[in-house]
Amino acid sequence: MTRKITEITRRDILDSIFLEKINLYGRLEETAFLSRIWDLDSMPSYDGRFDNATGDIWQHTVNNYDWDDNWIFEDDRFNLMRGDDETFLRFLCETIHPVVRSETTECERLCQLYNNCLKNDGYEIIEKARISGKAIFVGRFIGTSVSPGINSAKELFSGTDVGYISQQITRMETAVNQDPELAIGTAKELIETCCKSILHECNIAFSGRENLPKLVKKTVKQLELTPENIPNQAKASDTIKRLLSNLATITQGITELRNSYGTGHGKLSANKGLQPRHAKLAVGAASTLSVFLAETHKVRVLKKD
Repeated sequence: MTRKITEITRRDILDSIFLEKINLYGRLEETAFLSRIWDLDSMPSYDGRFDNATGDIWQHTVNNYDWDDNWIFEDDRFNLMRGDDETFLRFLCETIHPVVRSETTECERLCQLYNNCLKNDGYEIIEKARISGKAIFVGRFIGTSVSPGINSAKELFSGTDVGYISQQITRMETAVNQDPELAIGTAKELIETCCKSILHECNIAFSGRENLPKLVKKTVKQLELTPENIPNQAKASDTIKRLLSNLATITQGITELRNSYGTGHGKLSANKGLQPRHAKLAVGAASTLSVFLAETHKVRVLKKD
């Protein structure tokens, strides 16, 4: 049993459902809907007059209609609020199944509502197949963490004057699973923006036509890479320069990825593009390099003040 979808997310979905007064069961009665997921005849009854869940659910949701609308989320036989992710997602997907809900626009609206909440825990609901021209949905895990580098970049640039950099980081984080090509293109732009910002603050001219490795090299040249009071400073500086040279090579790789697969260049229609894991590599490398350069620049500025 897996449980990555938190109770907070589940309650957010529940709150949205009742705020918009959505009938979860569509054109079906509760027993007919729930039987699509659970074997109600084999589940116990909470009403002594009935032998199984089918009887007591029908009695209290159809015959008497004396249960609250949200009873299903509080019933531990179904355990929707604390149970496994697979069952919870299956429940949501059934609420937008064409047998349950015939209006396509309503299904799309509900799917978007669910995904707005599920994305916080790394899940989404997508179209799996079609029946009679209408979508059948399934839940899938897409992940939430891009890389340690992007988290560090967000922390470093948040609330600073380089607002555009923060926008690029947010765009990468959003796109890495949904639009890998956009994430790759933005990764290159992040490094370019970071380097140009540092060079501008250092009053160093640049043409704007430098390729990415040359731009990184020019930026590194302006930075004091090691503290003055450490032993063998020159040796340490040379070592860091070699490491940065390797990072510059990574940036060249990001450039090539972008040129072949990322946004900003026309591609053949048959090009299938890269997958999220490739985008995560590009985004992670770009974020790590940008954070190092920006932090080094910040230390340099503070020392001069």
